[in-house]
Amino acid sequence: MPKVPSPSSSSSPAAMPDTGPLPVSYEAGLQELEQLVAELESGQLPLDQLLGSYQRGAALLAFCRDKLQAVEDQIKVLDAGSLKAWTAE
Repeated sequence: MPKVPSPSSSSSPAAMPDTGPLPVSYEAGLQELEQLVAELESGQLPLDQLLGSYQRGAALLAFCRDKLQAVEDQIKVLDAGSLKAWTAE
């Protein structure tokens, strides 16, 4: 009997689902994330959209955190490895 290729070889159920393209900037990502949070908190999303919105929000959160970390790393380099305490004038 011929062996049929497994459909799981092309996509694994444990793999991260495609949540669409990431935003072009931190600000755009933050704005979309804030909108998603408001929709999720409103309780007005249909059940079948909740999981997708949650996954998109998790991807946006990771994107924004990565952008912030990259900026912080650049600031550390510019300040010779030590962040200076900010004081209000």
